[in-house]
Amino acid sequence: MITNNPFSILAETIPSIAMQIFVIAMGVLVVLGTLIDIIHKKNVKYFFENAKKAKKSAKKILTTGEKTAVVFKTIASDIATTSELGAGKRRVAHLLGMYGTILFWVGSVVMIFCYAAPYANTPSVWPIIWHVGAIMTVLGGSWFWFFLRVDVYSEAQPWYRVIQADLFVLALLASSFFGLVWSILQSLNLDDRWDDKVFLILFIISNLVLFGGVYWSKFAHMFYKPGAALQKNIAEADGSRDNMPPPADAAKKFGLGIEREAPKHY
Repeated sequence: MITNNPFSILAETIPSIAMQIFVIAMGVLVVLGTLIDIIHKKNVKYFFENAKKAKKSAKKILTTGEKTAVVFKTIASDIATTSELGAGKRRVAHLLGMYGTILFWVGSVVMIFCYAAPYANTPSVWPIIWHVGAIMTVLGGSWFWFFLRVDVYSEAQPWYRVIQADLFVLALLASSFFGLVWSILQSLNLDDRWDDKVFLILFIISNLVLFGGVYWSKFAHMFYKPGAALQKNIAEADGSRDNMPPPADAAKKFGLGIEREAPKHY
């Protein structure tokens, strides 16, 4: 199953051009949703204004080499390994979901645009990437949803409590899960079956919610976070520190009670 291209099998009933148009439409929805989000919430305007303020209070002018080093540090630490989450469970779950989603999306695009034809000879690496990415996303997202969310883990809210901010992670989970189940059922190749079509429809709907709900979810934050991380690291390097005071030199005296439980109250 894991080496089968589900889109190649689907191409026997749905033209590959229809699948490609759907993917392009989802990309357009992301762009439009992000632009509307930028215009309405004015996040980018805030970043630029904050950068101007920081530049005025900078204690040193960074050279091109220093700025390049900060950019590479941001990519390697804040973006690629999400170091701001520390070395705990949240970071592992986030990395599973992040890299799983990347593999899932890249595998989808390659198989749909290059190998979505009936009986196409798809290199086995791409279906493996697609299925492994879906599994990683489901594992990382489920771990986060059921055990690591702040309102569940630290505020004793029930795991089934859903708010608008949860739209992104739930739609992402649903997309990966329904796609995985659809592929498994389709690979069984049984006569007169109907359940694979049900999960295909659910897979399509979850993608419409995921990519069409950018404005109402945290999808656009994926584009803001790298910029915010870069701005923070630049501010630390040039001494402006976002107009915040430097760390205190005094000894940290929290008392023995600080060691009685792991920090989980945010």
